[in-house]
Amino acid sequence: MPGTSSPISVTTKLERTAKLARQAPQMVMTTLAHLIDVDLLREAYRRTRKDGAVGVDGQTAAGYAASLESNLQSLLDRFKSGTYRAPPVRRVYIPKGDGTKLRPIGIPTLEDKILQRAVVMVLEAVYEQDFLDCSYGFRPDRSAHQALERLRDVLTKMGGGVVIEL
Repeated sequence: MPGTSSPISVTTKLERTAKLARQAPQMVMTTLAHLIDVDLLREAYRRTRKDGAVGVDGQTAAGYAASLESNLQSLLDRFKSGTYRAPPVRRVYIPKGDGTKLRPIGIPTLEDKILQRAVVMVLEAVYEQDFLDCSYGFRPDRSAHQALERLRDVLTKMGGGVVIEL
């Protein structure tokens, strides 16, 4: 995308934060808002799915991208000033597997997805250090399939066993 910064500066900033969290696990990080800037929001926008359904505001990714820099700056200004309020989530009902019942899903606005992604990126940099290597739930580059594969491997090496709860 022309005019965007490379993710290297964002990655470097997040790596520094992760290194600090790793080196000083007893330290309490009281605020992380200063880590969110336009570059981070731009990278969060890049990582956000663009083909999803629109939220209550009807804003498409293409429409948002038309004024990307000013939209991201506005989002950052509202976030930093404390005036940002997440808009309502659009509720949609989709059929369950058997087709007889409906399951509700919530669809946030694109702008809310971007800010959520930016916050996740910062929080992952801080808290990923605290997880053990055997933790798989809701972690980047890990899946339930990998957890089951790891369980199978460990049980195979142990020569069997009983799984009480997983």
